[in-house]
Amino acid sequence: MIIAPPIVRFAPSPIGLLHVGNVRAALFNWLFAHRHGGSFILRLDDTDVARCRPEYEAAIEQDLVWLGLGWDRKEKQSDRIAHYDDARDRLIAAGRLYPCYETPEELDFKRRRLLSQGRPPIYDRAALKLSQTDRASLETEGRRPHWRFRLVSEEVRWDDLVRGPQHIDEASQSDPVLVRGDGSYLYSFTSVVDDIAFGVSHVIRGEDHVTNTAAQMQIFQALGAAAPAFAHLPLLVDAQGGGLSKRTGSLSVQELRERGIEALAICALLARLGTADPVEPVTSLGTLAATVDLSRVGRAAARFSEQELAQLSARTLHLLPYAAVSERLPASVDEPLWLAVRGNLGTLADVSAWADVVGGALVPVLEDPLFLEEAAAHLPPEPWNEGTWKEWTGLVSTVTQRKGRALFHPLRLALTARETGPEMARLLPLIGRAKAAARLGGMTA
Repeated sequence: MIIAPPIVRFAPSPIGLLHVGNVRAALFNWLFAHRHGGSFILRLDDTDVARCRPEYEAAIEQDLVWLGLGWDRKEKQSDRIAHYDDARDRLIAAGRLYPCYETPEELDFKRRRLLSQGRPPIYDRAALKLSQTDRASLETEGRRPHWRFRLVSEEVRWDDLVRGPQHIDEASQSDPVLVRGDGSYLYSFTSVVDDIAFGVSHVIRGEDHVTNTAAQMQIFQALGAAAPAFAHLPLLVDAQGGGLSKRTGSLSVQELRERGIEALAICALLARLGTADPVEPVTSLGTLAATVDLSRVGRAAARFSEQELAQLSARTLHLLPYAAVSERLPASVDEPLWLAVRGNLGTLADVSAWADVVGGALVPVLEDPLFLEEAAAHLPPEPWNEGTWKEWTGLVSTVTQRKGRALFHPLRLALTARETGPEMARLLPLIGRAKAAARLGGMTA
């Protein structure tokens, strides 16, 4: 039960382009907030100075706006270093954050030795045995400490909104590093500090964070705050069951947009994959928000298909009213033309070809010139409407005794130069009598 309007956040790191895995987390957060009258925070986790780039930050924002996932508040972790410093000092004073001096090579040696003994590679807390003199000596050598959070050896439990009751024995986990040797902070720490500061009530993210959750719940407690509710979404896999997280090329939002995939189709597919609900095209995000239910998300990995997405994108276009696409259409495409051709589009770019068929200079394909000459002689006078095609072809059928394909196919080829396409009843009035007569006579028009 949602008692108060929820506060959720999407926290990407601007180290690359958004891909469908990232977007799924953003989408569920946005839909959850909007269904329950809450707010959606965009928080850029940009403390990794070596990898974060302004161009990726701009791309993330552009992608979210294009998808319709606008935010109510934006924050950047790089602007909040003082808050992390304060929280770090509080944990040090409480004895929950302690300095460690092992090099990466030394830690790797410890891990490999434990594994060779058939033991779990848990950090041995050797740093806690160092005296002040030991630490001073190590720092004199030029070593700079990284800082670990001292876990309480207990079983951490929570009721996950997707996975149900969860428990992790923290005695089986290594004390996590929260501060690197260069003084920079890790996500598991800054995320908790920010969630407390911004009043985040629900954390909706991928299941690859499940193990982190138990440690983070202890960090919340150590900082004197209640942990939010958690929901861990199953990860996306491809048709063969392989992971998608590393595939940031063809499955980046930017690439999908450039390929003509509709934003609504991406959202509709990602919102329904792995749930008990059918994947269907929608005409607004409000439709999805009204039905999103974390309890209907399954535990199994959700299979993502690029082919299914492309098909859903086309089906989405077939439903969209003119007002929803008018700003993206060429000036030559008005509402009657849109309504006539939308059902035959694969991507929005395809509409230009049909605009050329209707209003451009088309070279007709003459399958039976004598028949076409007879058909042209019986073209009715204008004005034309959607009933004109039936009236005209009915008359031509009576005069020529042609029916079915023998009647309709030569007319479609001459008028559109295409084997298939939208209903001719809708296209014919848009083509107009003058062009129709010229094309039936073999003239470019």
